[in-house]
Amino acid sequence: MRVVLNGLAALKPKTGVGHHVADLFTALSAATPDDHFTLYPGRLLGHAARALRPGKGGAPASGPARPRLVRDWLKHAAKSAAVTASRFHFAGFTRAFRFDLYHEPNFVPFPTGLPTVITVHDLSVLKYPQWHPADRVKQHQRHFLRGLGKAQHVIVVSQAVRNELIDELNCPPHRVTAVHNGVGPQFVPQPAEEVRRVRAALDLPEKFFLCVGTIEPRKNLTTAMRAFVGLPPAVRAACPLVLAGPWGWRSEAERELYDREGRAAGVRHLGYVSADDLPGLYAAARALVYPSHYEGFGLPPVEMLACGGAVIASTADAVREVVAGHAWFVDADDVGGWKDALHRAATDDDFLERLRTNGTRLAAKYSWERAAADTLRVYAKVLGRPETETRKAA
Repeated sequence: MRVVLNGLAALKPKTGVGHHVADLFTALSAATPDDHFTLYPGRLLGHAARALRPGKGGAPASGPARPRLVRDWLKHAAKSAAVTASRFHFAGFTRAFRFDLYHEPNFVPFPTGLPTVITVHDLSVLKYPQWHPADRVKQHQRHFLRGLGKAQHVIVVSQAVRNELIDELNCPPHRVTAVHNGVGPQFVPQPAEEVRRVRAALDLPEKFFLCVGTIEPRKNLTTAMRAFVGLPPAVRAACPLVLAGPWGWRSEAERELYDREGRAAGVRHLGYVSADDLPGLYAAARALVYPSHYEGFGLPPVEMLACGGAVIASTADAVREVVAGHAWFVDADDVGGWKDALHRAATDDDFLERLRTNGTRLAAKYSWERAAADTLRVYAKVLGRPETETRKAA
């Protein structure tokens, strides 16, 4: 079996989907030595694509309106040209190397004549377009549903998303399989020296709350900051709130709240944190704060549990499914509930210990080896291939 995965999303700097693509490819390559997996565009073309790729994230745009509009138009034009070029090159690439199957792990497949599997991480672009850039919404409206209809099979990352596809988009149940994300092997309880190293490298205090992820409307960090600002000054001073992630699209409201109240109250913004530092950062934190409005999976809570930490999370369906009772849940919009939870987590060690109980055992269920084995079963089903080899990888 020769399978090509589109790895454009794995070009650095990686965020959620990029890590998913890279980790799944590595696990697939190790799972069945008789099969061949290729991550497009490969090392050499990947270097070129990174050099040409438009930047993303960073602080919200500022400056005079006309130059900003021109800059945004040029960035959009460059991105559109890059996507078009990738489509043509990918079609030729797949023909030249005679692949049996194409797996698009990032929602919208390129057109090919190959049997196609796509991964849908969530439906937020369709359900909540106000949380996404206009060009992303337009891209989904033009291509996502068409690609969904042409794919032989759809992989989703949680049962919650599977239910949405079936109930809201009328996808036949036999064409949709839930394959949970994995957690990298580096996410384990960390030795004390690694926690000290990360604390020193990032200049962190002994106690702090942690939010992980790109700062954008869906992640709901305004609620986290408002709840934190409402805590008594002594509690805030003893346990500040740390934001680990870049400023994302439409993060003006979060940035304004951070500048106006958050920073003075003890909120700290680290920006993008390297993968090498992330396990130690989780282990150093008193609790992960995850108030997201909507998720397809919710990887940071599972990574935090894997590192032996405590999680305070929203009641988003996928998050409740994935952490399965190993978190303190608060409605995403309940600022008072978040304030109470933060106060309790800052002052009650027994409360945190109960949240940590058996968290590592739950997180161990989410391995990339297991995800690869489940993905191989989908490939076998699409190609009409016996599953004897895939069972060995389970």
